Amino acid sequence: MNKMQWLNLMEYKPKRFGLQDIKPSVGEQIWRHYSKQVILDFPSPKTDGQWQLTAQGWVGYIPINANLGFYLQPKVPLGNLFRMLEYAFRLKSFYFLDGLTNCEILQEFYEQIANVLALRILDRGRKGYYREYKDRTDQLSFISGRMDIKQLVGRSWDVNIRCHYQEHMSDIEDNQILAWTLYKISRSGLCSDRILPNIRKAYRNIIGHATLIPCTASYCLGRLYNRLNMDYKPMHALCRFFLEQTGPSLTPGDYSMLPFLINMARLYELFIAEWLKDNLPPGFEIKAQEKVDIDEDGFVSFAIDLVLYDTVNNTVRCVLDTKYKTNQTPLPGDVSQVATYAIAKNCKEAILVYPTSIIYPYDQFIGDSDIRVRSISFDLNNEIEAAGQVFLRQLLANG
Repeated sequence: MNKMQWLNLMEYKPKRFGLQDIKPSVGEQIWRHYSKQVILDFPSPKTDGQWQLTAQGWVGYIPINANLGFYLQPKVPLGNLFRMLEYAFRLKSFYFLDGLTNCEILQEFYEQIANVLALRILDRGRKGYYREYKDRTDQLSFISGRMDIKQLVGRSWDVNIRCHYQEHMSDIEDNQILAWTLYKISRSGLCSDRILPNIRKAYRNIIGHATLIPCTASYCLGRLYNRLNMDYKPMHALCRFFLEQTGPSLTPGDYSMLPFLINMARLYELFIAEWLKDNLPPGFEIKAQEKVDIDEDGFVSFAIDLVLYDTVNNTVRCVLDTKYKTNQTPLPGDVSQVATYAIAKNCKEAILVYPTSIIYPYDQFIGDSDIRVRSISFDLNNEIEAAGQVFLRQLLANG
């Protein structure tokens, strides 16, 4: 980190840089590869002949080359970023992130969580990595499992016997996910010399038990756990976080630094969903990313961020759309979108959820319909649990 020059950007705040800071080739690279994360205005009279960059709801690091990178700073207090992570990735019940909220910069945030994962993998390695029985077929000099009689009769001269048997193996997907995540972390360039030895030690330990196979964040979802591998659940949750946020390298070589980018809009949506699951009173249920077909054939559909159900009356209480934005007034398109969701779910209330309380208190009935659209906030600038209770009262208010 210290060998590179890092230019700082705050979420949604335009910042200008001189021509000596950003070369034309670098500007083109940002424009081509990171236009979703950063809006780049080329030098012009509009920008006083300077580069103007505006981070778009992404937090993390973008390495451009060996000498220059961009640090996208969160507008959310770093301690609250931890709490969002705990809820969004179902880590809160494990309590191993306690004490890490003292981190002051994002690099510390990254490497401390990476260290937690490495230490947990090392601890599991001391106990023995989880194994499963896998079906194998091989030519053996001894009998194991079930012999292939047809092959034995047809090749009676062959001294090796083809057998179908089961082997108790540690080279399974549970461990391959851990190995690949540690590999990605070790190449991130975000871990200091204080943490990196633990990462490398854990990687050397597990690579002797699992093949290095590329894994995506989806590998960490929907997994089954039992009493023998239950401690893998929080480790896989951490792996999901790292694999979702770490992108491919733009330059070849073993020592290239990898981008690390958190999509704050997606994290905010996940956080709201999981917080509600833990805090809704009895009689309510929240469902995330519920698919709704617009036509009978299902060719046109959309996914609603959140749907709140009244389980007592078996009805839809409202639909919610999270908006991780800086505008202080709901946009017409946002109002139209969430109203459409309400129509699709045959409910009377649609809610726009913002990460700040500095938002116009929108509360209107749409046209001649009886669909009410209103705005509420889960303010990330305040203490999470206190802000959550305010949010919950707003959500369940009738008038």
